[in-house]
Amino acid sequence: MACSKLAELEATALRRELSETGRGDAGEATRDGQQMISFCCNDYLGLSQHPQVKQAASEAIKQYGAGAGASRLVTGNHPLYDDLETRLAGLKETEASVVFGSGYLANLGIPPVLTGRGDLILADELSHASMHAGIRASNADSLFFRHNDMADCQRILDEQRGHYRHCLIMTEGVFSMDGDRAPLVELCDLADRYDAWLMTDDAHGIGILGNGRGSAAEAGVGGRIPLQMGTLSKAIGSYGGFICAAKPVIDLLINRARSLIYATGLPPAAVAAASAALDVIEKDEQLVRIPMERAQRFTRQLSLPEPESTIVPLITGTAETALAASRVLAEEGFLVTAIRPPTVPEGTARLRFTFAAHHSDEDIDRLVAAVRKTGILS
Repeated sequence: MACSKLAELEATALRRELSETGRGDAGEATRDGQQMISFCCNDYLGLSQHPQVKQAASEAIKQYGAGAGASRLVTGNHPLYDDLETRLAGLKETEASVVFGSGYLANLGIPPVLTGRGDLILADELSHASMHAGIRASNADSLFFRHNDMADCQRILDEQRGHYRHCLIMTEGVFSMDGDRAPLVELCDLADRYDAWLMTDDAHGIGILGNGRGSAAEAGVGGRIPLQMGTLSKAIGSYGGFICAAKPVIDLLINRARSLIYATGLPPAAVAAASAALDVIEKDEQLVRIPMERAQRFTRQLSLPEPESTIVPLITGTAETALAASRVLAEEGFLVTAIRPPTVPEGTARLRFTFAAHHSDEDIDRLVAAVRKTGILS
């Protein structure tokens, strides 16, 4: 059975393989013995390679060891968590926060705690796969509104809200595959009007938008979103996920979120690295600005729409076309992985470019020339 399923994937250019990839400074990547510049990594500020961040991780290992040893509710709640969770809550303008083992585990564990039978979850149709997993894990009914379509969201609320006890609205702050931002002001207004909770996944906004505070701060609604989730593995350069909310919500999650309760705590090095990265983000305003400037340089030269984030997709349509374009870029010295269904909807395979502080103007200009060689813009 496995062989036949793999054959089906192969026939439709959808089979995936793990490719060993070495990472270095300044966006350097090594794959299949070839040195390239990566334009598909989410390490937007290069903090995974920052000396201050690596030093903090090293010191944490020396003091606390390599692993947590148990779940956080047993013995895995090492002393480094308190500083990180206090910082995250301050960054997101909430009372408290709690760190999960990953962003996926956070999104998997939160919805089932806050909603159940007799409740409604209403989410953007392009919300991340981890959000869909959390929605399915809940016993609540679920509906999806058209991507960033506030009229459709309001229509569903008009028709359905009165039938349910509680309602949770879910969206990404910055959409991971399209790079566009959610209309957070309008979503906050709808949540207020229809007595709903709003939860945002800001994995790709934190560290970049709103002077590093994320998409809610960029939109001026930092204090209006009661459930702000994010990751430590992208611009923050470490590993883990988190949710920032009111203290009673955090206390409830600690008691009921299965993906927190039954998962081993993060290695001390990951927590220490995240705290050190937040230090850099808070102090280096210029570093935070650079990724967006790089994305803008790319889109201007290719006459593409102004980017809303550091993610710029070029839709190729078919998986085969995306793979062929990725190979051309690799020959030119650039690592840009083809994104194919089911990660994105059928017919919207793409190259997903991500821009980071360590990319130089010369890197961008050479990439632009390479993209033109692929023919995907003609």
